[in-house]
This record gives sequence, structure tokens and C-alpha cells, in this order.
Amino acid sequence: MTIAVVTDSTAYLPAELNGTYDLTIVPLTVVINGWDGLEGTEVAPAEVARALTARRAAVSTSRPAPAQFAAEYRRLLDAGADGVVSVHLSAKLSGTYEAARLAAAEVGPRVRVVDSRTAAMGLGFPALAAAAAARDGHDLETVTGAAVDHAARVTTLFYVDTLEFLRRGGRIGAASALLGTALSVKPILHVDDGAVTIRDKVRTTGRALARLVDLAVEAAGDGEADVAVHHLGTPDRAEMLVEALSERLGDRLRDCYLTEVGAVVAAHTGPGLAGVVIHSRTG
Repeated sequence: MTIAVVTDSTAYLPAELNGTYDLTIVPLTVVINGWDGLEGTEVAPAEVARALTARRAAVSTSRPAPAQFAAEYRRLLDAGADGVVSVHLSAKLSGTYEAARLAAAEVGPRVRVVDSRTAAMGLGFPALAAAAAARDGHDLETVTGAAVDHAARVTTLFYVDTLEFLRRGGRIGAASALLGTALSVKPILHVDDGAVTIRDKVRTTGRALARLVDLAVEAAGDGEADVAVHHLGTPDRAEMLVEALSERLGDRLRDCYLTEVGAVVAAHTGPGLAGVVIHSRTG
């Protein structure tokens, strides 16, 4: 049995995995001052960062249309796939999951759609787990189950210099954003049940990054774990996080990836993002 796996461009899969897994990636769109481009091919995160810091720049994002997903599902099925598992970023953060679900309802029961309830490599890890299960010849139910299981094993934590961009995009409440600004605190956020919430607050960037490491180690628990470190225009912060996590986790750390986030997440977090995704290898 051949099962195809689809995800979206916000998975931010590491370049070193290119060609290792068979995955179809459907891109989201970023709109900058009325010009729109596809994430990953037509618009870069640095362009978004520059636009966000410019006065009067308008930056937004949009989901793929259901027709885009339907076309990909039909293409894969026509090419010989017995089924399709489509894994996407949180339905509470984007309409992407809903677009995929609508397309699946149109194409038929051989397509299953999974809400990862997170984003970035929090989405990437379950998409990779599904692709690995498909590569091993498992059936539609098993591949779907792999995506659901591994989505439950990830913890997504991140730091931003300001909550303003998350507030503008409606990804965090105005009250939370105002609290951070009024108290001049540095927020550490996490994706909780699919939504972005404040996990902790500290006074300086240095303390925020140290606390990010503490929380990531706590999330890893006592078992083996994979780690993905993300950043936006701050490779020094990302490298510091990799070094600290490697030291703290020791031989419990299995795969470790460092990637810059793409244009969609950049549009909602702004420059300065530093994030850690922990993927537990034990259920």
C-alpha cells in the first residue's frame, strides 16, 4: 500500500532532510503592501522582517485555497497513491487546516486531514513521522495515527522581542500584548492546545533565553528527544540555544536541527524570534 503525505510550508523542515522523506508541501501566501508571494519560493523571511520594521507597511498572510489542496490530493491519487494523509498547522492559528478539510471532503474518504495543533517543526515532526510510516508501507489508518501520535509529543516554545506583531495578526489577545508592553517584560510563549499563550515573563532578553532552555529541558523529561531551534534574523541566539540544549540534554538529545522560520511565521512574530520545539521519542 502506498500512502502519500502532504503538509504545508509552515513546517520549516530542515534543508538537510531534503530528499530523505517523500512529502508534498503546499505553500501559504504572504502579502506585503498589496503584493503577494508564495512562502518558500517567492517571498523570503528577510523581506517580511524589513517590511514589518518599515513605517506604514502592511503585511498579512493567507491560507491556500481548498482547490489547491484538492488538486494535490487528486494528483497524488491519480499517480497511484492508495490514500493521502495531510498534516497542517493549528486550526486556531490559520485557516489552512479548514481549507484542507474542505478539499478532503470533496475528494473523498481516501484523504485524511490532521490538525497538528501547532506550527513550525511542531508541525514538521508529526509530518515526518507520517512520512516515515508511509515509507515503511503502513496503511492509511496507521499513517494517520502516526501523525496524531507525534503531534501530541511536541512542545513548542518561543521568545519574541515584542508582542505587537502577534497582536496585529490576531494571534494573541490585545490584553496580553498590552500587559507585556506596560510592564516592559520579555515574554516566553508556547502553543497550548493550538493557540499562542504566554508561558512565562522575565525582565531581560538574556533571562528569557535562559528560561527558554529551562522550559525546553523540562518538556523533554527523562527520555530521549529531538530538538528544533528556530530563529528570525538572530542566528547568534539560535546557536546559543543549540549549545545550551546540547549541554543540558546530553546523550538524551537525538536529532537537533537549526532553521530560520519562513515568511508566514515571520509576519506574525517579527524580527528577534527565537524558538525551541521539543519532540519526545517516547509516547
